[in-house]
Amino acid sequence: MDREQEEMQFLGLFGIYKEACKIMYSWRKLLGQITLALILPLSFIFLAHIEVAEVLSSKIFHNEIAMDETRPGTPTYNKLSDLVTSEMTAFWLFKAAYFTVLLILSLLSTSAVVYAIACIYTGREVSFNKVMSVVPKVWKRLMVTFLCTYLFFFVYNVAAFIVIVFVIVVFVPSKATLSVLVLLGVMYFIGFVYMTIIWQLASVVSVLEDTYGVRAMIKSKELIKGKIGVAIVVFLKLNISLGIVQFIFEKLVVHGQSLGTVNRTASGILCLLLLLGLFLFGLVIQTVIYFVCKSYHHENIDKSALSDHLEVYLGDYVPLTAKDVQLEQFYV
Repeated sequence: MDREQEEMQFLGLFGIYKEACKIMYSWRKLLGQITLALILPLSFIFLAHIEVAEVLSSKIFHNEIAMDETRPGTPTYNKLSDLVTSEMTAFWLFKAAYFTVLLILSLLSTSAVVYAIACIYTGREVSFNKVMSVVPKVWKRLMVTFLCTYLFFFVYNVAAFIVIVFVIVVFVPSKATLSVLVLLGVMYFIGFVYMTIIWQLASVVSVLEDTYGVRAMIKSKELIKGKIGVAIVVFLKLNISLGIVQFIFEKLVVHGQSLGTVNRTASGILCLLLLLGLFLFGLVIQTVIYFVCKSYHHENIDKSALSDHLEVYLGDYVPLTAKDVQLEQFYV
């Protein structure tokens, strides 16, 4: 990351992409090691979950059909009912375990990539071992930020549900009511995307600054002003790409029995490689956008102070203080 801070504020969509690609190419060995250690398990679990969930839900579906065709109260019906109950329990336990592991690996991957790029930015010597020694101390801050974000999302979804139910119950079904529901759906989607972007940037803030949780979200909200358009485009493109990879995996691997084992395996490996690159690219871009936003708001980062705080000795990880990373103003 060889750009001056003053220049980074002028980076647009393609400039951010170019900067992220330069970092990934220049530091491919370090980022490759991080990818193999953390992002590879993350990607594998993401794809494996799709396959396993499909198998479990298919069994539940077929047993429910068999129940519908069986007379209630008979031994066969009771046996099928118990089987469906146990399969549903296994399905939701699997989902809970999946989301727990996915969350942990996501936070660890974010910690590693953000810390590594911050070291690159400051010119600090960085190695894979150093990054991995810091990750367990940093990800706890990210967990607090995630839990706060989750609470906000929960309140947001409950409020949206109440509003939609209110419109359906109170107003007489008509074209006008349908138009209102469509408008509410669009507004909900915009709010959801905005809150997700705030969370992603707050994750970087939690690693590089002395704020986390709600304060990191507030800081993120202030930083993203002026660059929200670029951030939204980046977010949508990454998630559309993720959706395409998931669609290909479901089509060629999960439902691709007619293709044969070899072709399905090759397709699965291809999807895994695409997902690896996509996750890594997203985390790098997430960090680059942070530095772009800092530059846009003329919040100069003292590289020497950042470098000192990123250095890890035998003690605990020491995050940046507001004094080091905020509000050292420069003007263009």
